[in-house]
Amino acid sequence: MRIAIAGAGAVGRAIAGELLVSGHSVMLIERKATAIDPDAIPGARWVHADACELGRLEEAELQNVDVMIAATGDDKANLVASLLAKIEFAVQRVVARVNDPRNEWLFDESWGVDVAVSTPQMLASLVEEAVTVGDLVRLMTLRQGNANLVEVTLPDDTPLAGKPVRRIPLPRDAALVTILRGGRVIVPEPDDPLEGSDELLFVTTDSVEDALRQALGLGSPEEYGSPAR
Repeated sequence: MRIAIAGAGAVGRAIAGELLVSGHSVMLIERKATAIDPDAIPGARWVHADACELGRLEEAELQNVDVMIAATGDDKANLVASLLAKIEFAVQRVVARVNDPRNEWLFDESWGVDVAVSTPQMLASLVEEAVTVGDLVRLMTLRQGNANLVEVTLPDDTPLAGKPVRRIPLPRDAALVTILRGGRVIVPEPDDPLEGSDELLFVTTDSVEDALRQALGLGSPEEYGSPAR
């Protein structure tokens, strides 16, 4: 996959390194000449350009990438780069970094953002996920389609233990995508049985989260105001 990253600071370089290890083609776009350092990420294509300038993005051939990641430390720059990538270059997937949580409401499809990543929100979700058993924890909002990636760790005494996946009456706009069990990542098949302590990952919408709780035999959100017991 061809991926462009706007911003070659610590965050942008870290993302680039991970993507290169996974076999993707990476282009780093950086406006500060002093930050251009091909030796730091030798497998990436480095472009000295302002990701908010249409002409420079045309020179970088942004129309040829599959994913744009706006990862600068400036929310205004990330929004403009996202909008240009989506509207002017029809980039299929645009991911944007949110630096200030107060600006998160701006990072949606109207600015060309498919997925907004807010570090504070993500850290809070990860902490909640680590200590919560028996309720849904929202890990990420997928802006396209207003869907969420949510996680639930089944209690040891879950009534679903031993039941196959096909027996879970999932609401229409909820899909089970992964079961994490004892270090394994399981792509669920209809006849796979569930077990206590399974960690389930769903893609769902806001409107059906309560119905999903009911389908999983969980209590209401108000019952989980404290960490897992």
